[in-house]
Amino acid sequence: MYKIFAVYFAVFAVTYLGVELFRRWSLKREMLDIPNERSSHSQPTPRGGGLIICSVSILTFFIYTIVSGGSFYWAYFAGAIIIALISLTDDVRTISPFLRIFFHGSAAGLVVWSLGGFNVVLIPFYGIVHLGFGGNILAFLWIVWLINAYNFMDGIDGIAATQAVTAGIGWSLVGLVWGIGELSFYGAVLAVSSLGFLLLNWQPAKIFMGDVGSAFLGYSFAVLPLFALKSVGNPIVGSMIPWIAVFLVWFFVFDSVFTFLKRLSRGEKVWQAHREHIYQKLVISGMSHAKVTSLYGLGSVILVPVLVLTLKYSLNFEKTVFGIIVLETILLILFWQTFAGSLKKRNRLE
Repeated sequence: MYKIFAVYFAVFAVTYLGVELFRRWSLKREMLDIPNERSSHSQPTPRGGGLIICSVSILTFFIYTIVSGGSFYWAYFAGAIIIALISLTDDVRTISPFLRIFFHGSAAGLVVWSLGGFNVVLIPFYGIVHLGFGGNILAFLWIVWLINAYNFMDGIDGIAATQAVTAGIGWSLVGLVWGIGELSFYGAVLAVSSLGFLLLNWQPAKIFMGDVGSAFLGYSFAVLPLFALKSVGNPIVGSMIPWIAVFLVWFFVFDSVFTFLKRLSRGEKVWQAHREHIYQKLVISGMSHAKVTSLYGLGSVILVPVLVLTLKYSLNFEKTVFGIIVLETILLILFWQTFAGSLKKRNRLE
C-alpha cells in the first residue's frame, strides 16, 4: 500500500515543481495572459500550466499500464494527445472554435469507437433503458461537451483544479468500491496532479491552467466512466455510471448548461467568450475568487462521500443522490440570487 501512496506523492511533487519551473520560464519569455474586458483577473499572469498536469498524468498512466500489465487504452492516449496539442495551440494563438470542435470530435470518436458508449442508463423513478447505438452517440456528445464545458468553467482562480481534485478522488473511491484498480488509480492521479497545480493557482493565482489543462481534464473525466463500463458486467451498476459521471462534476454541468440555455434563448453566439456563468456573476457581485471556488468545492466535497456510501452500502441511488443534487442546486441558486440582489440594493443606496 505504501508504494502506491509514494507514487501519488511523486505525481504531486513532480507536478508542483514542473508548474513552478514552467511559470518561471513563462515569466522570462513574457508569455502572459493579458487581462481584457472579459477577464476575471487584473494582472498579467502566465498561463498554460495545465500542460504539466496533462504531461505528468499521461506519462504516469502509460507507465502504470506497462508495470501492472493492465489494459492499454490506446484510444484514450491518442485522444488526450490530440486534445493537448490543439488546446496548446489555442493557448499560443487563438484558433477557430469550429476547428477546435473538429479535433474534439475526432478524439471523442476514437474513444467511442474503441471503448463503446453508454449501453444502458437509469431513468430516474422509471427504470433501466437500453440505448443501443444511441448510447454511442450519447457518449460522443458527452465527451465533446464536457471538454468545452470544463474549459468555459475555468474562469477564476482555483475553480477548475479544485473540481478536478474532488472529481478525481470521487472516481478513485468509486474504483475502490467496485474493485476496479485502474479506475481508482487514474482518478487518484488526476486528483493529486491537480492538487500540485492548485497550490500555485489558488487566489491570487501565480499561473493559469490554460486550455491545455482544462480541456485535458474535461476529456479525462468524460472518458473515465467508459473505463468503468469496460469492467462492470452488472447492467444495474452500469446504468448508474452515466449519472455518476455527471454528478462528480455536477456544479460544472449545471452552471454550464444553465448559462448555455440562457444565452441561447437570447439569441447570443454561445461559442464566444463571456462572463455570464453563475460563478462569474458571483465574482462580479463582489465575492472573491477564493470564496466562490470554495463554495463550488464544498458542494462537491459533500456530494462525493454521499455518492460513495450510497454505492458501497447499496442505498437507494435515486432518492439519496438525486435528493442531495437537487438540494445543493437549489441552495446555489438561492445563494447566487441573494448575494447578487443584496449587492444591487447596496449599490442603489450608495
